[in-house]
Amino acid sequence: MQGAKKKVRSVSYAKWGYVFIAPFFIVFALFQLYPLVSTIYYSFFEYFFKQGGLIQVGPKFVGWTNYLYVFSKDLPRYFGNTIIMWLMGFIPQIVFSLLLAAWFTDNRLKLKCQGFFKTVIYMPNLIMASAFAMLFFALFADQGPVNNMIQALGGEPFLSNIWGTRSLVALMNFLMWFGNTTIILMAAMMGISPSMFEAAQIDGATPNQTFWKITLPLIRPILVYTLVTSLIGGLQMFDVPQILTNGKGDPVRSSMTVVMYLNNFIGTSKNYGRAGAVSAIMFVICAVLCVVIMRTTRGDDERKPKPVKAAKAVKGGKAA
Repeated sequence: MQGAKKKVRSVSYAKWGYVFIAPFFIVFALFQLYPLVSTIYYSFFEYFFKQGGLIQVGPKFVGWTNYLYVFSKDLPRYFGNTIIMWLMGFIPQIVFSLLLAAWFTDNRLKLKCQGFFKTVIYMPNLIMASAFAMLFFALFADQGPVNNMIQALGGEPFLSNIWGTRSLVALMNFLMWFGNTTIILMAAMMGISPSMFEAAQIDGATPNQTFWKITLPLIRPILVYTLVTSLIGGLQMFDVPQILTNGKGDPVRSSMTVVMYLNNFIGTSKNYGRAGAVSAIMFVICAVLCVVIMRTTRGDDERKPKPVKAAKAVKGGKAA
């Protein structure tokens, strides 16, 4: 009689994967998903405090009333302000970053002190936006040195001009983020195989043709990533215009952003229902814009559905 065969125990390591990713999902659920669901829920209620926060009104279900209110008031205007100031900062940012990244990664130029210049252009990204805004506010305030010089030359105060204030906000966003964008685009360009550029050079392609026909198409995924993240950050623009205009969005509320409008409901009137409605609308707008950008900027070969090859049954060495 043969001895009983020993059973081989198989060890499953799949559960450890769930253990390692569990902290992320727990933190996400507690600090992002639950607040998002709660915000959307209270956006359908009348819920605010009055008389300095002593008297609570609601929560009382009012349906779409909060959404209709913010749409009928100033939300479309403030959304337009936000998009305008974001575009004024992002367009020169992406152009300037592409130019610098192409220069730094071009071995033919043999630029010296690259490490120094990379550090210098990235340093503004390390400064807090509030500190950056306070610096510019001190320079361009009514009694600031720049404003005094402009008035001495017969000009009007800088921050009293609509496009002057918008340009200043865009300039600060540009200075803070173009270094980060440059580093990202440099990493994308350095990931391109040098054989691609060598083949183009042998074929007689000019530097401009190499950039437009090889570099840009190959770094398209990183460009899309940069555009999407910049759009999300632009829609959340708050600290720079808040400090620069003292929270008023002047002149004539031309620099009031959506998040500043949202902050007024939370900090001043404590109307959490309308604040939730603004937050929910911005969440939907941001999601839709990101999907549109990703669908319109991906390559032609990604848009075309891949053909499905039918399986062939082979009998006796011949297809049936």
